Amino acid sequence: MTCFRLFATVVTCLLIPASGVGQTMLSTNGDDTFVAGETVTETLETPGDAFVGGRTTAAGGQVAGDLHVSGFDVVVSADVGADLYAAGATVSIRSDVAEDLSAAGYSVRTEAQSETSGNARLMGASVTIDGPVAGSLAVMGRDVLLNAPVDGDVRIFAKSIRFGDAAAINGTLTYTTETEISVPPAVAPENRVRFEAASDRFEWDEMEELWERQRPMFMPALISLFAAFVITIIFFIVLGAVFLTFLPKPVAQMRRAIAAAPGQTALLGVIGLAMLFGMVPIIGMTIIGLPFLPVVLLAIVVAWTLGYLLGGYAVAMRAWQAFGGHDDPSTTVRLIVLAVAVVVVALLNYIPFVGWVVNYTLVLLGIGAMTHMIFQRLIGPIGPELDADMKPIED
Repeated sequence: MTCFRLFATVVTCLLIPASGVGQTMLSTNGDDTFVAGETVTETLETPGDAFVGGRTTAAGGQVAGDLHVSGFDVVVSADVGADLYAAGATVSIRSDVAEDLSAAGYSVRTEAQSETSGNARLMGASVTIDGPVAGSLAVMGRDVLLNAPVDGDVRIFAKSIRFGDAAAINGTLTYTTETEISVPPAVAPENRVRFEAASDRFEWDEMEELWERQRPMFMPALISLFAAFVITIIFFIVLGAVFLTFLPKPVAQMRRAIAAAPGQTALLGVIGLAMLFGMVPIIGMTIIGLPFLPVVLLAIVVAWTLGYLLGGYAVAMRAWQAFGGHDDPSTTVRLIVLAVAVVVVALLNYIPFVGWVVNYTLVLLGIGAMTHMIFQRLIGPIGPELDADMKPIED
């Protein structure tokens, strides 16, 4: 049953849709609360159950019912009124659990301030128990450290077992390892310690091989995230360099349009996006236009990407001018400003909510500038007639 609930925790949290870069989505259904996103840092206050999922997940606050948490890096500091289920690559429990605790991951730890009033079931390659357990404790792991009091029985299946100074077992300790170990009397007297030899030593070899195969999936962490970050930065810089080199005047015009009227440009961005997204159902309803839907969807992706890049570049150039930079610098300077803008804007994605708002605003500014230019080409100048440098033409 516990394995099923852990599986349900992972699947349920991963199936919660998360739209928008860096955006955290929160929804409720009755007393239940659902939270999902790329990086989730949420203070929960829910009278029922809560389901939280993300790449990096930190759940705090208070949950009256069950709490289900999943992610690559999971930190739980929310006090739970019923059961807690947590799964991830690294799982850290810092909260009080009124009933049972079930956690699985590559690295699992209950910290000293965490108290489990019911039973605790933990599984991982490395398992550390620093938080006291009022009920029984069941642990399966390669390396297990028990450094907390346990009122009930303890069952440990591990390759290596260590006991800290705070370890104390009031019930019976039953452990399974390859060879018998010495259990300190302060942990449990000899008459309450039972040793069961592992039936086949190759079981551990197979289990370790399984853990090591899954480790790249569980812990891409810094290396893969940094690689993806670098590749994204290079892509945007190369794309921007192409436009700055081959279309310098249109880019300058759109950039100056953003600087001259950012509010109006953002409003045009809303209109431009609405037109693009509105084409999807309209073309679909014509039936004969269905084959062109992929083209429209591709246009949306292209417009979003170019708008994002143009908005970031325009803001960076405005900052460059604010610090005394020339309005029409050399191509080399423009490329440097573009590169700095791309790096800063990409880093903003890792700021919860604020990063998403900033990035979406940049998209609206960029698409608004492109919409402004398209309208000028189709229906003539909007507002005062401007020259090639976006300056009003005097009569």
